[in-house]
Amino acid sequence: MISYKNVLLAMCTSLIFGFTGKAQEDNLHHRSATYEPPKDPLVIKKLEKWQDQKFGMIIHWGIYAVPGIIESWSICSEDWIERDSTIAYNDYKKWYWGQSKKFNPVNFNPEQWADAADAAGMKYLVFTTKHHDGFNMFDTQQTDFKISNGPFADNPRADVAKYVFEAFRKKGFMIGAYFSKPDWHSEYYWWPKYATATRNNNYDIRKNPWRWNKFKEFTYNQISELMHNYGSMDILWLDGGWVRPRETVNDEVLSWGAPIPEWSQDIDMPKIAAMARKAQPGILMVDRTVHGPYENYQTPEQRIPEKKIDNPWESCMTLGNAWSYVPGDTFKSTAKVIHSLAEVVAKGGSLLLGVGPKPDGTLSEKVVSRLEDIGTWMSENGEAIYNTRTVDHYNDGNTYFTRNPEKRKTYAIVCLPENKTAPATVEWEGNLPKKGSRVKLLQTGKNVKWEKTGNGVKVFLPASLQESKDIPALAFSFRTK
Repeated sequence: MISYKNVLLAMCTSLIFGFTGKAQEDNLHHRSATYEPPKDPLVIKKLEKWQDQKFGMIIHWGIYAVPGIIESWSICSEDWIERDSTIAYNDYKKWYWGQSKKFNPVNFNPEQWADAADAAGMKYLVFTTKHHDGFNMFDTQQTDFKISNGPFADNPRADVAKYVFEAFRKKGFMIGAYFSKPDWHSEYYWWPKYATATRNNNYDIRKNPWRWNKFKEFTYNQISELMHNYGSMDILWLDGGWVRPRETVNDEVLSWGAPIPEWSQDIDMPKIAAMARKAQPGILMVDRTVHGPYENYQTPEQRIPEKKIDNPWESCMTLGNAWSYVPGDTFKSTAKVIHSLAEVVAKGGSLLLGVGPKPDGTLSEKVVSRLEDIGTWMSENGEAIYNTRTVDHYNDGNTYFTRNPEKRKTYAIVCLPENKTAPATVEWEGNLPKKGSRVKLLQTGKNVKWEKTGNGVKVFLPASLQESKDIPALAFSFRTK
């Protein structure tokens, strides 16, 4: 009998916290260098609505939560993956997939998740219906490898995705379904006849077209279930960008360093998109990194682009160090999240913040508390975030600028150092208030004194704020024209 106690400790360290440099960089989804705007009027309308939301939650939850390790990747054999060398690979895969027999989230509470997201000021959801390991968090009829076929099967909420989507819809969220295009549990993707060396399918599709066609059918049917059986959907967020037509693999993709097979892993996105948009008119397709008509917005991962981007995009980042639940994970400070959000929005993007529920189906108290703290700031300053667009001069040092075209207001979000007393004044250059106009401090709702200083402006803060050390940022509204 294999003991995994020490293995899990090592993996939690190496697979979550230990990767640095090129290995970690190679495993992150990069942003496509090109963007093709949608032509469908309904998609354009929904994309405009999505761009108003600015702040969302992505939830990774699956069998990986049971041992508390990285989602899916530990069963992939690539150079950056670390496992105990004394354990046979096939034994490890059996153990990993066997967590499905232990996954029994008896305290499953999607309402708690939705309440926490709402309290944080988030406006849209992306829920992981299936990650690369192939374990389904919805009641698919294409496989028995699903949450509704294990210890949780008799629970009235065994069709987990249905109740997650419902809980967030009741809060007015836009709803997105994350779906992994690769499926490492499917014999049509990782054929048991061969070893499973990398993230890619492990057989030559050119020589085995029947098997790949079965995988395409399997994928189409699963996405169809999500599009037809789970209510109104706004986003189909497709992960696993290496599953793509071979002709889309350009120098940009090759520069990422991920393994690329000689054959095409084409799953017929035109057919999938046509079906999805017939069932869900206007749905946003996010075929990550596969530039073209099915990547309606771009998704740089765990990073913020250096400069403003004029097309729609979203930075997906974790609240902690891991996408999924890991015991003892540490979380970004409230200030760090607020500063990232301000920078992302000023550069034209949205922030999709990742959290992972515990194996019992609840969010940890630390996660809920951090989200509440973020929401406290958002409740007072959200006007500078929601429904805004970029300005040409989008930042000056630690100050970021946004604009609400309808209200004809410009906003300056001044990010303050953590655990430092608020200053008596703040200054920035560019985006000066119109002569004689008022500058309002959103946190208090009151106007503040200001004066022009050459190409800049100096704003005087009320004395009451200068005693506080827990202000992540100060947001001001004013007219520039």
